[in-house]
Amino acid sequence: VWDGNEVWLVTAGAAMFAAFPAWYATLFSGFYLPLLAILVGLIARICAIEWRGKINDARWRRVADVGIGLGSWIPAIGWGVAFANIVRGVGIDGRAQMTTDFFGLLNPYALLGGAATCLLFLLHGAIFATLKSGGDVRADAARVARLIAAPTTVVVGAFALWTQLAHGKSWTWVPTVVAAVALVAAVALTATARGGADVRREAFGFAATTVAVIGASILLFGSLFPNVLPSTTDPANTLTIANASSTHYTLTVMSWCLIAVLPVVIAYQAWTYWVFRKRISPAQIPPSIGLSPRYRPEAASLLVGAGSAGSPGSPGWQSPSPASPGLQSPSQASRAVQSPPWSEYGSPTRYALAVTSWFAVMVLPVVILYRVWTSWVLRRRGTSGPGPSSPRPPT
Repeated sequence: VWDGNEVWLVTAGAAMFAAFPAWYATLFSGFYLPLLAILVGLIARICAIEWRGKINDARWRRVADVGIGLGSWIPAIGWGVAFANIVRGVGIDGRAQMTTDFFGLLNPYALLGGAATCLLFLLHGAIFATLKSGGDVRADAARVARLIAAPTTVVVGAFALWTQLAHGKSWTWVPTVVAAVALVAAVALTATARGGADVRREAFGFAATTVAVIGASILLFGSLFPNVLPSTTDPANTLTIANASSTHYTLTVMSWCLIAVLPVVIAYQAWTYWVFRKRISPAQIPPSIGLSPRYRPEAASLLVGAGSAGSPGSPGWQSPSPASPGLQSPSQASRAVQSPPWSEYGSPTRYALAVTSWFAVMVLPVVILYRVWTSWVLRRRGTSGPGPSSPRPPT
């Protein structure tokens, strides 16, 4: 399910590039560091979820838990900061280049937006965990939901009211009120839900937070319309749907593709949620089958009976003698049972850090060179070549 959710992000970026190339260029270049942090967080979360059970080691699982936590907190806060700045507007010059730096994005309105999305997503996820889990996990999730329900209502309400008063339109009061009512209903349902008999209250609470998320999204995009990225330096430099969109033919082709593909994607995602609809509890989770963090010599004994008939425990099986062809010497068994790749580093954590460092050493220079090259190209165009807003020379 979580993998399918990430596909929507990739699809949104690709669709944005095709439908609004000017918006894509200005936004992704100006928001480079925040979007990079979100991307790194999502990658760390994916790797932590996939690799947590690969190694049966407590320290390895703790490191994976840290990756899951950071990979969840960073995007939850980052998306709120990003969308708040998009609605508020950033500095854009006449060449459609964003002039606001990274610290300029950390204004009070944006930070409040990051706190609002973080708390709203946390409440939404906690209620979802109560629906999908049982036992102690469900009890912990319900306790977290009740604990953060009131702060979430206050912070999200303050951000929604600020957005409506500063950037909203008359009709955006409707989604604002709907989101507020849904959030208050979710808080009430969460506070009164007790025990396993309150599945209906938890389901209605999850539906209420879903309505609140949808209402907040309509409020943000409705306040932004018809702009896609307002300019705080000069309103004439504001990017709108008209001046940032692609050609009519491209939009027509994309619309037909969307009509053909979108129902299939929605149906597939609905099917995945239906397949994983039942509750799970820690008692249903099988024991760890991950690799051992260190090589154990006794594991070599599993290869001793390779040449003998039958298997241990089967009728007629006999333990091979030292002279048996199936018995391997300790050195042969050690070579047969390969040591894990992290044995030279002493622990899986050090091995993961070494691999990450190697990856950073290989990739970061390429990224830095690319950024230097793009800056040099843009500066050269700005001094010697006509800009996008300059008239074209006669042919």
